[in-house]
Amino acid sequence: LGAGELRLWPQVPPHGRRPAGWHGKCLDSFTSLLLDSPYIPTQRILKFTTVNNLIMDNNIKITYPSSEKVYMSGKLYPDLRVGMRRVRLTPTVDIVDGKKVMTENAPVYVYDTSGPYSDPDVETDLKRGLPKLRAPWIAKRQPGETQMALAKRGVITEEMEYVAIRENMNCAELGIETHITPEFVRQEVAAGRAVIPANINHPESEPMVIGTNFLVKINTNIGNSATTSGIDEEVEKAVWSCKWGGDTLMDLSTGDNIHETREWILRNCPVPVGTVPMYQAFEKVGGRAEDLSWEVFRDTLIEQCEQGVDYFTIHCGIRLKNVPLSQGRLTGMVSRGGSIISKWCMVHKQESFLYSHFDDICDICRKYDVAISLGDGLRPGSIHDANDAAQFAELDTMGELVERAWAKDVQAFIEGPGHVPMQKIKANMERQIEKCHGAPFYTLGPLVTDIAPGYDHITSAIGASMIGWYGTAMLCYVTPKEHLALPDKDDVRTGVVTYKIAAHAADLAKGHPGATIRDNALSKARYEFRWKDQFNLALDPERALEYYKTSNEVEGRFCTMCGPNFCAARISHSLKDCDL
Repeated sequence: LGAGELRLWPQVPPHGRRPAGWHGKCLDSFTSLLLDSPYIPTQRILKFTTVNNLIMDNNIKITYPSSEKVYMSGKLYPDLRVGMRRVRLTPTVDIVDGKKVMTENAPVYVYDTSGPYSDPDVETDLKRGLPKLRAPWIAKRQPGETQMALAKRGVITEEMEYVAIRENMNCAELGIETHITPEFVRQEVAAGRAVIPANINHPESEPMVIGTNFLVKINTNIGNSATTSGIDEEVEKAVWSCKWGGDTLMDLSTGDNIHETREWILRNCPVPVGTVPMYQAFEKVGGRAEDLSWEVFRDTLIEQCEQGVDYFTIHCGIRLKNVPLSQGRLTGMVSRGGSIISKWCMVHKQESFLYSHFDDICDICRKYDVAISLGDGLRPGSIHDANDAAQFAELDTMGELVERAWAKDVQAFIEGPGHVPMQKIKANMERQIEKCHGAPFYTLGPLVTDIAPGYDHITSAIGASMIGWYGTAMLCYVTPKEHLALPDKDDVRTGVVTYKIAAHAADLAKGHPGATIRDNALSKARYEFRWKDQFNLALDPERALEYYKTSNEVEGRFCTMCGPNFCAARISHSLKDCDL
């Protein structure tokens, strides 16, 4: 095999899956060839066999209190089964003429990212992987028929109707008008204003949409490092993220078993999965940025496309002429991928191969219908550096690249900062819309202050709620361990719930159809002392119940915050019996 033609399709016996291009041979028959390859270190081959020795709970299930998994069918595609969660509520109890009068409260439908894990009728097995929901839809399409290509031709795909139903839930039943129809989804995808990340090799994923005119989504970052975590922990974190509401998942592994970790996550993940391919390419050349090449990166892209990665963060917007702009900053360059490719540019004194080969990248992504997330390698790492020349020079380049991606029917969205004080957030959103032609914006935070290590999930959620209101389509979560350590399972929970708050606050501000239903139902339950309903409607029912039970009489008509005499709700109820 020539260096530029190398393809590595590892053996994946736990799932019995063979990627496209596989010719029935297992990895061992290629070993002699691979040992001579400069791009695949020998130790990577030897570690593939360790995947079978993992110790994890193979039958993970997700449950929510007083909830049931329900499905809605499509109209264009009647066989569609769009999963969501229905929360059962207790009745309102009033005393009328000395007698109890009970009034039923309608159940509340909740957007659900837990996939088959919360369906009691579906048996899950991590070694077998999830059911391949999208396989029959994909099978009938021609090569290169991406979601964008089909949308431009006027075709409403199964995925488009699926996400329209998912965004609306039971709005029609409640008489709530909505602009989100399957045709509207098609128009948004065709225009590049919305993205449906859906690699043809990740049929296990449930379709979702990223766009300004839809619910604000959140992404969860997981992944091992050279010093921490293993495959079992990362798979557990992936499922955990789905339980709490993560809409997409990025595997940012930089330690051992990168390929195997990704394979286990993909086969067991019901949400789209993204990666930063540069991390694995960097590992293949022994961590030496100057030894990277287009050939190494290209083969890494194809390897990950074959596995089923739904979107790639690629720092194509860094230009040789713009790298020096970061040198006058307080915190320099804080993007891992951005710093790696910037060093390559400076050492070789050449334009980045990510930029010069962008059309080739698009050709690869089109084959698999992989979306490109144009990474912000020059994002500010402190509020001091926000909105500077380096950040905006890269953003302007992204505007050029997104149009080139669209011309090849490749879906794309734009990544943004970072660290931005509140008064500069709106300018970021406005410039992105102008320069990037309405492509979806995907931001990390932004953090609005730099003085709170250990609490950066809060400092960033403040900025995230603001920029989501202004139009950002997806928010990348931040955990309490940001800048400090690799997050564990509980940190993932905290980060996801914190960002669900930010995203929902933005949905309320934007007036998304039906966004207030859950708020109003919980507020009504709180006023009526229906404690159980309060907990069950909360973003984190378990935590709410835990706090309540530490110091309160269960089902009492007050809490220890106010006590019996100072409870405003209790006093307010008594006003009903007063005559004017």
